[in-house]
Amino acid sequence: MRILIAEDDFYSRKLMMAYLSPFGECDVAVNGVEAWEAFLDAHDAGTPYSLICLDIMMPEMDGQEALKKMRDEEDRRQIERHKKAKIIMITALDEMKAIMASYHSLCDGYLMKPINHAMVVEQLKECGVI
Repeated sequence: MRILIAEDDFYSRKLMMAYLSPFGECDVAVNGVEAWEAFLDAHDAGTPYSLICLDIMMPEMDGQEALKKMRDEEDRRQIERHKKAKIIMITALDEMKAIMASYHSLCDGYLMKPINHAMVVEQLKECGVI
């Protein structure tokens, strides 16, 4: 499985890589623009990501905007729903339910910081990735 981790915090990136690397090849992006570019490059190369973990609060382009652009691009490419990337949003925000409700249909799940290994594995199971 190809995995993209988009997280601006160094420690959080390292932690997510440690949790996710047993499940597949991990690439990282430090902001939403890098995540968007990696997403496009992967599709253009014919090796799209199966799983994308997007931090909601990132510089240059936040996770919400990156999520919308990714889903719009998958629709533009006419990718069938079951073949689209599973996208998990990551946040430290207290208003998670309100935020998730605004774009619930676009993402497949979410994780609240602080994140631990059991939370990640449970979310992967809920999303049907493992």
